[in-house]
Amino acid sequence: MSLSCTKNFFKRFCVEEVHLNEESGSGFFSSDLLPSLGARLSHTTKLGRFIISPFSSRYRAWEMFLVVLVIYSAWISPFDFAFLVFKLDALFIIDNIVNCFFAIDIALTFFVAYLDSESYLLVDNPKRIAVRYLSTWFIFDFCSTLPFQAINFFFTDHSGGLFLKMLSMLRLWRLRRVSSLFARLEKDIRFNYFLTRWIKLVAVTLFAVHCAACFNYILADKYPDPRRTWIGAVYPNFKEMSLWDRYVISMYWSIVTLTTTGYGDLHAENPREMLFDIFYMLFNLGLTSYIIGNMTNLVVHWTSHTRQFRDTVNEASEFGKRNQLPPQIQDQILSHMCLKFKTESLKQQETLNGLPKAIRSSIAHYLFLPIVQNVALFHGVSSDFLFQLVPEMEAEFYPPREDVILQNESPSDMYILVSGAANIISNLQGHEQVLWKAITGDIFGDIGVLCGHPQPYAVRTTEISQILRLNKNSLTNIFRTNMDDQHIIMKNLFMKLRELGSFGLVDQQTEQGLVSNSRQGAAPNMDNYLQNTPNNNLQKAEKQMHIDTSNLDVTVKKQEGQPCNRLNQKSMDEHRIELPVTEIAEGTGSIQLTCGESGSICSGEPFQRITAPVNSSNGFCGPLKSEITKSTKRVTIHLKVPSIKSQKHHAKLIILPDSLGELLKIAGQKFGGKTFTTLVNAEHAEIDDLEVIRDGDHLFFLANE
Repeated sequence: MSLSCTKNFFKRFCVEEVHLNEESGSGFFSSDLLPSLGARLSHTTKLGRFIISPFSSRYRAWEMFLVVLVIYSAWISPFDFAFLVFKLDALFIIDNIVNCFFAIDIALTFFVAYLDSESYLLVDNPKRIAVRYLSTWFIFDFCSTLPFQAINFFFTDHSGGLFLKMLSMLRLWRLRRVSSLFARLEKDIRFNYFLTRWIKLVAVTLFAVHCAACFNYILADKYPDPRRTWIGAVYPNFKEMSLWDRYVISMYWSIVTLTTTGYGDLHAENPREMLFDIFYMLFNLGLTSYIIGNMTNLVVHWTSHTRQFRDTVNEASEFGKRNQLPPQIQDQILSHMCLKFKTESLKQQETLNGLPKAIRSSIAHYLFLPIVQNVALFHGVSSDFLFQLVPEMEAEFYPPREDVILQNESPSDMYILVSGAANIISNLQGHEQVLWKAITGDIFGDIGVLCGHPQPYAVRTTEISQILRLNKNSLTNIFRTNMDDQHIIMKNLFMKLRELGSFGLVDQQTEQGLVSNSRQGAAPNMDNYLQNTPNNNLQKAEKQMHIDTSNLDVTVKKQEGQPCNRLNQKSMDEHRIELPVTEIAEGTGSIQLTCGESGSICSGEPFQRITAPVNSSNGFCGPLKSEITKSTKRVTIHLKVPSIKSQKHHAKLIILPDSLGELLKIAGQKFGGKTFTTLVNAEHAEIDDLEVIRDGDHLFFLANE
């Protein structure tokens, strides 16, 4: 491994310094722990003089260096206990140098701040640090660092025998550092969890085998009759063998026993060894179960994703065959499954859903705002509208040749293409025709959502595409607080509809359908723009959108015996009267809602007048929910003759024309070419202005005598 690679590895491995933002005044918090409820995040903790932060890079590097020494101590302690004789040699010097490093660490620990278990804040009070360390791990660290054999040798001139060797085994206490290291690595996403767990299991197994080999050898070495030992029965002069041979034989026995192979060449010969073998094999049962359980869990977790994918694909294939789906649909299903398998590990939406709303909004703005800003439908809208719109979008992946929208599909979502490509397809007389190719930044599905009309075309991807999906309900909620932006979007939509007309996609009949269906469609107050009149087109609808209704006056009449504020939606729909365009344009019109049956006015009940000013710049009526459309009044005309003996004529139901002269002319044509000059209502009041005529009125024409 090169020096640069080694440096980079240790940088990732041990340097996890907490970056403190002094300007914001954030306190010292562990990256793994949360503050207690009520803790002030703005509280600043300044470390005292000579106090070391446990998260500093230098201290983490020091801990990593000690871990290397711990690995050495874990191997040498059992080996020294079983095979070595105390000597003033190079190994003696190395052991004491290692002990010196751990002694230095004991001294440093008195100056290392710690996290309080209640507040999770760093405590830098030297007295509290010292009391905490002295009352917990100090005695164990101190005893594991003392060189007992060296001290005994300098005072008694001999090694001290087996007892001091057993005291030297206290150095295994240092293994807690390795345990803490693996616990930290398992939580560190920069390292592979499977590999970390596998290394830990291998290390535990090798350490157990090494310790068992050393302990079993010391039993044979200290037994009075060397020939009645597990190794002496096969090698009578084993004490004269080299250190390497004895260690290899001991490791061989330990591994054979651990794996329950049982060759029988090396076995217990005396009660001591038999008792040790019993406990070792019982320990092996637990260790083997631990290893097998962990490895099984890791392998199952590693392969569960692939297994679920295979099961899902198999179920989808069986579903297609069982229902005899066309090959094209079956291919789309399998393509979708494959793409979902490849992108499932991204877990984009799951990750976003687990974050606070503010963070989700920031991520969405960073990723998708540049794309949404360039969408033609949103040209000219305010930044506040885009700020609210972008977080409501969800990113989805589509494989090639998958239908995003079907022609004549009910509108529920609109889509923005972020990457990839798609074909806009129209099904004409059973033949698919590609109208154009959608590229990054194109939007589709907007006609159906904004106009409440079935989708006029289909959209099919041609390559792997990432698409933003915006739900109709989310857009509706945003429109309610952004009326001006809704007006701008509708203007952009009409411009798009004109362009679609050049493709022959939106013809006269389709335009009328788009306009009429918008009254029942998606966006709120869309009916303020659009109308349902015969022989209407998009140009008239757009013209209607700009009508100024700045001084709209609404009169609501109460129903007898029931206040008007208790009207339900059904009764309001039954008695809705549409406002004439001419009155709206002049700013003098009014909407009269009659709450009683057959248009009767409740006697003795005063009128309630509600003035609903309309913003001429955006064409919305504010809180008014009535439909403001160009009215097509229907009236019933009658021929009024002075004599009852005259020929009786049936009443005629007609559409009220735009002028009084035209109305008189139509009446003359309906009643046999007569000429009329006078028009009265059912109460015999003469009418000289069409504005006083309401929808459903009965009109009587007087013929010239």
